[in-house]
Amino acid sequence: MSEKKILLVDYDQASLESLSRILKNLKVQVLQATDGAQAYDIYKDEKPDLVILEAILPKLHGFDLTKRIVQESKGTVPVIIITGLYKGPQYKHEALTNLGASEYLEKPVNPDFLVETVNRLLSADEDIEDSLPDIDTVVALLSPKEK
Repeated sequence: MSEKKILLVDYDQASLESLSRILKNLKVQVLQATDGAQAYDIYKDEKPDLVILEAILPKLHGFDLTKRIVQESKGTVPVIIITGLYKGPQYKHEALTNLGASEYLEKPVNPDFLVETVNRLLSADEDIEDSLPDIDTVVALLSPKEK
């Protein structure tokens, strides 16, 4: 399995560093951005497998960035929104329902839960691949049997 890429986006350097520390045991490549516009450029260039972002971002708001990534990746790149400002179920509902975020966490984040969530989201696409038969098997199963 090739190394997964996770893009972390937060205007706060300390938050970026603590998120990086939480993820360092996951054997993933961590990319970092400090504003929404920079994050979007990195997203386009690097094609990360997962994006974790703060809702409040300079240049391009985290909610707008989430929507853009979800639309452009057609939902294949999960986005986890982590925020210290937008607290409450109405924001979580909005992010998950209307923006397409995969998860919505409030700061301070529980590191174990974050790691568990990242693992779940990163392995979701693999599980599908693993359980699908390869093309030759499908063709063989669908071909009419010789009598």
